[in-house]
Amino acid sequence: MTVVVEVKKKDGESFESLLRRFNRKIQQSGVLVRARKIRFFEPQKSKRFVREDARRRADLKEKREDLKKFGKMPVKKYGKY
Repeated sequence: MTVVVEVKKKDGESFESLLRRFNRKIQQSGVLVRARKIRFFEPQKSKRFVREDARRRADLKEKREDLKKFGKMPVKKYGKY
């Protein structure tokens, strides 16, 4: 479903008021709400992929802990540099 929002400039209308009117029309039409839902939609993962991701994260965490324990973990410096 495509919603086209069109606003024509009235005689003597400033650009700011035209833009305000356009923004109000966009808000009322619900175009932005639908666009945000589509933009941030994540399809549901299968149980197998969820388990594999969890296993991979657990392995990485275990390796990091081992490196920390043996003092071979590179030290991260926080800030700009």
